[in-house]
Amino acid sequence: MEDLIRDWGYIILFLYSFGGGFLALAVAGVLSFTGELNIYISLAVAVGANFIGDQFLFYMARSNKEFAKNILDSHKRKVAYVHILMRKYGSFIILVKKYIYGVKTLVPLAIGLTKYSPLKFMIFNALGAVLWGVVVAGLSYNFGGFIIQSVEQYQNLGIAIAIVIVAFVFYLSSRK
Repeated sequence: MEDLIRDWGYIILFLYSFGGGFLALAVAGVLSFTGELNIYISLAVAVGANFIGDQFLFYMARSNKEFAKNILDSHKRKVAYVHILMRKYGSFIILVKKYIYGVKTLVPLAIGLTKYSPLKFMIFNALGAVLWGVVVAGLSYNFGGFIIQSVEQYQNLGIAIAIVIVAFVFYLSSRK
């Protein structure tokens, strides 16, 4: 298992962080605490991938407006929320959007459709990615011991909850 983590951990972290990566970076932080991964490499990989992913979405929307509009059409309420956040908080939303589940991917697309400065977006995106990486990786690394202890302590409870959920799903599906 250790070889798998060492061989594929950073690649998985990169791919997952390209589209968000919150959970993958948190897991990488804990694995760095245990010595399986390096916290600095994990941080660099996740921040780099997150930055590149958002830049890709921004430029995709900028260069292919019809495609971006088609994607955003299926999320009209969330896009309206993004526009409200942009009007209310301005560029600050680019820094914090990485923590807002459900809209973090839509923000670069929505901004890419506007006349927002690409240089300004790149700067705020870079700052946001670094802030996001340092906070998530730092917290998960520093609380790694507590997280591992909690998982070990409650692992049987998690298995029991999973069994109950599966049984409940089977029960509901058999009633139809």
